Amino acid sequence: MPRYLSLVKIDERTVPAEGPSPELMRRMGELIEEITKAGVMLDTAGLTPSAQGSRVHWEDGKISVADGPFTESKEVVGGYSIMQCKDHAEALEWTERFLRVHEEFWTVTCELRQIAE
Repeated sequence: MPRYLSLVKIDERTVPAEGPSPELMRRMGELIEEITKAGVMLDTAGLTPSAQGSRVHWEDGKISVADGPFTESKEVVGGYSIMQCKDHAEALEWTERFLRVHEEFWTVTCELRQIAE
């Protein structure tokens, strides 16, 4: 069965200062438990804020490093999941369910891509 990577992109400006609400974390935990029991979830994690990260760039034979936060970006990668699904439609269904657990004030985009085998 094919594996899929869902890159979770968030607009850090819509994330509450105190982080995700307990209710969001409860719903997220329930969904992760369900997708794991279904044998679909291989790995998932959230990432620390971009202010704690670095971007390493290669161009014209030179490396440059920029420390976060990345103010020029509207969206940053906030997490990921790796799923093993029967097809793209199933991966898309799980991804949509993940997005729906968020409160309406969040701005979240998932880029869903099949992993090349």
